[in-house]
Formats: sequence, structure tokens, C-alpha cells
Amino acid sequence: MVDRTADAGEAGEMIARYTVTWLEMTSRPATPRRPMPRDGLSLVRAWKPPVHYFRYLYDAVGAPYEWTDLHAWSDDEVAAFAQHEAMHLKVAHLDGCPAGFVMLDFREAPVADIAYFGLVPEAVGGGLGSWLLLEGIHDAWDAGIENLTVNTCTLDHPSALPLYQRMGFVPVRTEDMEREVSG
Repeated sequence: MVDRTADAGEAGEMIARYTVTWLEMTSRPATPRRPMPRDGLSLVRAWKPPVHYFRYLYDAVGAPYEWTDLHAWSDDEVAAFAQHEAMHLKVAHLDGCPAGFVMLDFREAPVADIAYFGLVPEAVGGGLGSWLLLEGIHDAWDAGIENLTVNTCTLDHPSALPLYQRMGFVPVRTEDMEREVSG
């Protein structure tokens, strides 16, 4: 649970106390891929996404959950990360518009990490998230990995941790942290 303290700093910044949970999956889940949950949905691999596009996805999905780490990165740093050949970005489109994305990081193979996963606010609650996550999980295992990792925190959507666990991830550690967040 997030504890947004009353300690306000400059420009309405507050201190949020939160818990990060790291999870892992050591074998492919028994749940098979599922059909797309609705008409008008597509899933597209974005090869070497332009910086502006990756920043857009990051903010469109992450703004409600205080995803701000990449805001401190230069365009060159974002490009080196998002356009790395070992990064696999798939974007779900609903009626032609980005609805969410899953980004797999294979830089530490045979371990893969779900670097980012989430939906834009308008797409939350319609079953798209579990479908997209399962697609990402199967894509990772199809690449021949031995272990799949992910982390989430109590600043993320409240369904994130239970969803990861339903998909077969097991928590391996937690850490309490704090950071400035917008008020």
C-alpha cells in the first residue's frame, strides 16, 4: 500500500513509501496463449522504436503509477535502452490506437525480464491486461529462456501483483522504499 505522507516539498512533491516485489517464473506456465479478447485488437512488434514513441508509451501507461525514472534519461540513453537488439517491444492496439505494451529484456539471457508492461487508462478493466501479459510470457519462453523475472510495486495498479501471481510468477524478495511523487 502506498503511504503518501503529508510532507510536501517543492511544487507539490510528496514522499511516497512503497514496497517493491521481485518475482520469477522458472518454467513455462501451463496456461496456453488465448485468443484476442475482442474485435479491433492487434499486437504489433515495434522494432527499434523512436525515442519519442517509447517515451509516449511509457508516459501513457505509467503516468498514473508514478513511472518517472526514464524522465531523467537523455534521448541517447533512452535510445540505447529501447532500441537495443535484445529488447523486444510489443504494442497492443485497440481500434488502431495504442492500448498497452509489454517489453521483454533479453540482455541477460538465458534470463529474460519483463522490463515494462501495462495498459493505457482507457484499456484497463476489459481483460486486455491478462491477455497481453500472457502473450509476453509466451514470447519470452519461445525465445528459449531458463528464467523469467518481473518486478512491481505498490505504486502500480493494485491488480498487478495478483495478476503476476495468477500467471505463475512467485515472489522472491521485497523491499520497502520511498521516493518523491507528484501531489
